[in-house]
Amino acid sequence: MSHRQPGLDGRHRNADGTISRKHGNTQVSTQRETYGDGFAEGARGDMKLSTLLKREGAESLSELLKDD
Repeated sequence: MSHRQPGLDGRHRNADGTISRKHGNTQVSTQRETYGDGFAEGARGDMKLSTLLKREGAESLSELLKDD
């Protein structure tokens, strides 16, 4: 049985206890399922998260979300 930990936004802790990062190959359309249709307005749904982060000058999804 999997126990979801609050505050991890679907991520998980690695064996060493660190929280895994979202994969850069995740598509914007997938992120919109979690963060709503307003996520990355103007970006195509098939854009990769890594491309979006580079375009927006953000190092992580968390940083990108803080800027919104």
